[in-house]
Amino acid sequence: MASRIRASLRTLRKTNMFKIVRRLAALVALSFLAFAVHAEQVKDLPWQIGPTKVKLGANASLDVPAGYAFLDPAGTRRLDRIMENPSNSADTYTLAPENLVWVAYFVYDDVGYIKDDEQLDADDLLKSVKAGTEESNEERRRNGWNTLTLVGWKTKPQYDATFKSLTWSFLARDDKSQTDVVNYNARLLGRSGVMSAVVVADPAQLDTAIGEFKGTIQGFAFNPGQSYTDFRSGDRVAEYGLGALIVGGAAAVAAKKGFFAVILSALAAGWKLVLVGLAAVGTFVRRLFTRNKA
Repeated sequence: MASRIRASLRTLRKTNMFKIVRRLAALVALSFLAFAVHAEQVKDLPWQIGPTKVKLGANASLDVPAGYAFLDPAGTRRLDRIMENPSNSADTYTLAPENLVWVAYFVYDDVGYIKDDEQLDADDLLKSVKAGTEESNEERRRNGWNTLTLVGWKTKPQYDATFKSLTWSFLARDDKSQTDVVNYNARLLGRSGVMSAVVVADPAQLDTAIGEFKGTIQGFAFNPGQSYTDFRSGDRVAEYGLGALIVGGAAAVAAKKGFFAVILSALAAGWKLVLVGLAAVGTFVRRLFTRNKA
């Protein structure tokens, strides 16, 4: 048997298949090394490990449960560079499970009270977001990052009148790797503004990610006097409604006045990508987080 195996190996070495196998092995090794480097960079960020209570700007807070980690705006900007995401000009906060199978970004927009009586046209909204995605691709090209193609809705916009929350999700494709990515969006309405949350996950993990995210969002709260039902006559009212939350917020107002480029630039930071393959070393990342706790 041993002689037969040796003979087979000699035959294999004489073929291109052996070269291909050796090349693939080298690529796998390099890929794992790249993942490890990224994992080390992620580990070195100023994570706050749950359970802990954190502030989301001046108007809200979040209870970070055990098994999750949180980044302030400075840490989030560093994470965006590692994950090749355009940074948001507003202060953005990050929540993620310790294995990084999904990531959630929070940002507060102090735009006033948003009336929730608007009817949503999903097809029209999708056209605007596609235009914004192209603008985002310009920034990705300038940075040497992969571009995105917006495939369409994963779930169309849905408004929950009881919890005053608007949710939707898009499916996009990485143009280079042809891998799919989903951005799940939630907008939580408050008295003087809106808290935006974007959850990024692999499509195969989306249902699990959304379920876990909804569990953590139970720990979200506007500060006393800042919830949607605290609205009083005389409070500032936003110039737009629910539809504009999907296509760039305040930029939609500028677009109505003829500055369509503004809405495109506002959407440029809207797409977030999970670092492809980072979840494959989730156990390694978890070990690094555990080391941080120690």
